[in-house]
Amino acid sequence: MLIGYARISRGEEQNNALQIHALKQAGVGKIFEESASGGRRDRPILHKMLDHLRSGDTIVVWKLDRLSRSLKDLLILMDKIDKTDAGFCSLTEAIDTTTAAGRMMMNMIGAFAEFERATIRERTNAGLAAARAEGRIGGRRNKLSGAQRADIADNILSNRKTGAEMARLYKVSQPTVS
Repeated sequence: MLIGYARISRGEEQNNALQIHALKQAGVGKIFEESASGGRRDRPILHKMLDHLRSGDTIVVWKLDRLSRSLKDLLILMDKIDKTDAGFCSLTEAIDTTTAAGRMMMNMIGAFAEFERATIRERTNAGLAAARAEGRIGGRRNKLSGAQRADIADNILSNRKTGAEMARLYKVSQPTVS
């Protein structure tokens, strides 16, 4: 039986439509869909799919990085698939682990996927460090200036106004005033 796995990263504006279409075109009978980072091991749908796997089945993914973005994790997953006496197929990279050449290609492409993920992480960290060096810090901008916060504290602590009144005055929510 051909078993499909489609994954999108959590929090991104993505959907599985392209992956699902490609898997159905390949003749996949059952598709497991998940929304989680490919760098994480704790993906419940992936583990459910692996538990569902039987001897002679083949796991099919649209692209190798949909299964994992970590070479180490990918090799662990491939070992589990192999121990179940099942196969693996990636449609985009034309990888089929039922052949020696397919197993070699899977290892090479997995290494590139891990390299890409590490490069993205390095660029992100370098950008954050550069922003901090320029005095910019992450997070949402304050809704109230320092003077406004002082005015709110003064009015509330002296019991001249309530938090709700100050929130209305500065057009912010009561939790912001708190």
